[in-house]
Amino acid sequence: MLIDIIRLLLDFGLVVLIWIIQRIVYPSFLHFNKENLVRWHRIYTSRFSAIVIPLMFGQLGISIYQVIANPNFYTVSSLVILILIWISTFAIFVPIHSIISNENSSKSDLVSLVNKNWLRTILWTLLFIYSFLEVMDF
Repeated sequence: MLIDIIRLLLDFGLVVLIWIIQRIVYPSFLHFNKENLVRWHRIYTSRFSAIVIPLMFGQLGISIYQVIANPNFYTVSSLVILILIWISTFAIFVPIHSIISNENSSKSDLVSLVNKNWLRTILWTLLFIYSFLEVMDF
């Protein structure tokens, strides 16, 4: 049961972070000129990475453990959702962040970042709700 609570806390932390990113951080990129955006983006990515990376690895590690220890619909489907989040992160968002860091971004890249990030926002929100319902035994 303790592992389920830890997983729920990780899911909650990531859902809060993704909503902050989606509603505040990414839209704010549109209000920077290119030089200031690049400077701020480099600071932002290193600071957020120090928070997000351990949470994501913790969430993934626990999810894999849960599948091994108790393979059921919840554990397998939540791992599938996590894998989709990881794939989208590396296939869609890392390249966009690289464009920004390399000073090649346009306004359409920044709008695309906000629009495409709804995918991760929705997936992490569904994952948290799913974990909450599972842990609370609804």
